[in-house]
Amino acid sequence: MAEHEVIVFKEYPFKVGQKIHIVDGFRRGDWLVTGFSERKIQLRCPVSGVEIECDKPFFFAEKRRLPEWPVR
Repeated sequence: MAEHEVIVFKEYPFKVGQKIHIVDGFRRGDWLVTGFSERKIQLRCPVSGVEIECDKPFFFAEKRRLPEWPVR
């Protein structure tokens, strides 16, 4: 059976009050987590005070060799 190289993503367990830094993309910069739900996250820029709500992103966690992909 051949293995497949698969990129694995994990959802980060956010907590209100966490200070985060997004390295790239259009939301890059420093943010404060002000709230979240199963599907959304609320962030506030500590510099401008701008508040946004967006879909919770996936985060790159690791690259693995898996025996089956997709998993059924």
